[in-house]
Order: sequence, then C-alpha cells, then structure tokens
Amino acid sequence: MKKFVPFLIATALVLSACGAPQKHTDKDAAAAIAAAKEAQTKAKKAEFEWTTTGKLIEKAEDAAKNGEFDDAVKKANKAKKEADLALDQADAAKKAKPRI
Repeated sequence: MKKFVPFLIATALVLSACGAPQKHTDKDAAAAIAAAKEAQTKAKKAEFEWTTTGKLIEKAEDAAKNGEFDDAVKKANKAKKEADLALDQADAAKKAKPRI
C-alpha cells in the first residue's frame, strides 16, 4: 500500500499535465472569426464600432494560428457579441429623442 500511494500521485500529476482535448476545430474557429468580422463590418457601417472588437478579432486570429481553437472561438464569439451590441446601440441612438 505504501508503494501504491506515490504511484497514484505520480499518475494524477502526469494526467493533469496533459490537459483536456480541444472541443473546436480550425473550421469552427474560421467560421466564428468570419461571423465576427461580418458583424464588425455592419457595426462600422453604422458608425458604432466598439474599439475593443477589432482587437478581439486579432487575438482570435492569433489563437487560431497557434492551434488554440477553443480560445479562438471564445474570443471571436465575444467580438461578435460586442459588434451585435454595437448595432443595438446604433438602433437605440436612431430612436432616441430629446427629453424635455
């Protein structure tokens, strides 16, 4: 039993260092980045693009180039959400009226 415990500890350390497999593929990352870029273009046309959206897309592209597809998809989805919120903001600005 005394020899078995260190073996279990060593095995646990080795397995935890391996990390979890990626859920997303390069195609998933490319699709998410493309969707984020499309939404960013719409926000830019509406003149309500947020300053952080482009930076997030760049980080997503860098992550995809490095094979970190889960991170790339996460960043691209966040960028798309920002662009969608910017479009919502543009719509709200169009409907805004002065308060008197």
